[in-house]
This record gives sequence, structure tokens and C-alpha cells, in this order.
Amino acid sequence: MAKAKTPAVQAVNIGIGEKEREEIAQGLCRLLADTYTLYLRTHYFHWNVTGPQFRTLHLMFEEQYNELWTAVDMVAERIRTLGYPAPGTYSEFAKLTSIEEVVGVPAATEMIKLLVEGHEAVCRTARALLAPADAAADESTADLVTQRLQVHEKTAWMLRSLLA
Repeated sequence: MAKAKTPAVQAVNIGIGEKEREEIAQGLCRLLADTYTLYLRTHYFHWNVTGPQFRTLHLMFEEQYNELWTAVDMVAERIRTLGYPAPGTYSEFAKLTSIEEVVGVPAATEMIKLLVEGHEAVCRTARALLAPADAAADESTADLVTQRLQVHEKTAWMLRSLLA
């Protein structure tokens, strides 16, 4: 298998220093990896959920993985806007993500718990980006991260409500 050439960091003059852009881009890469890993987990559960809540969960998981798929693109495009290459391979994501891979097919209730944990992990990763974005006056990244936090916090709450 041929190794692809890594694109160089682009010179970008948008009012954010190079060091700050790099720190923010690295954080966004971790957010991208967490989001993609959660997307895979959610899609996997959508395919494999069974039990009395099948239809409800199957449809809910589909809504969630579609939303995550859109988010992956937004995060990757922000990385590119800052002049850095976006990671996009399983091996890169595995190194960057804070979300562990699920082995086997869990029961529906366990799927819900694992998705709550995944959304909470993405929240922690996203929240860690707010300080560097604010310090660099990077409102675009801060806005994106704030929007992602709102989605993940609300989704975790809705999933937790199924466990009550």
C-alpha cells in the first residue's frame, strides 16, 4: 500500500497566530476523531439494536448518526480553514479519539449507556477547545464548538432519559 503524502500546513493570515492556529487545529482534530468514532458507534448500534424498543431506538440512532455525519464535515472544514490537514483514516482517528471501540453487540440498554458516555466524551473534548479559541479571538471555532456542545449535551440528556 502506497503512503500518501501529507499536505503541508498552509500559510494563513486570518488574524490568528500560527502557534494558536496549530493548537486549535490539534484540538479540532481530536474533536473530529471523537465525533467520527461516535458516528461509527451510533451507526453500528442502529444496525444491531433489538428488543422491545427496537423501532424507537433504530429511528433515534439514525437521526443521531445523520447529525454526526454532518458535524464531521463541519469540523474537518474548520481544520482546513485554519490551514492544517484534517485526519481521515481509522488509524489516525484511533490515535486521536478519547472514545473506546465497542467490542461485540451490546443489549439495547447498554447501547444507550455507551452512547451517553460517547456524547459526554465529545463534550469534554469540545469544551477543552473553548479556552484556546477564546484566547486567540477565534470566534469561528468557538461558535462551532459551542454549537457542538449544545447538540451533544442535549443528546446525552435525551439518551439518559431513556434509562430513568
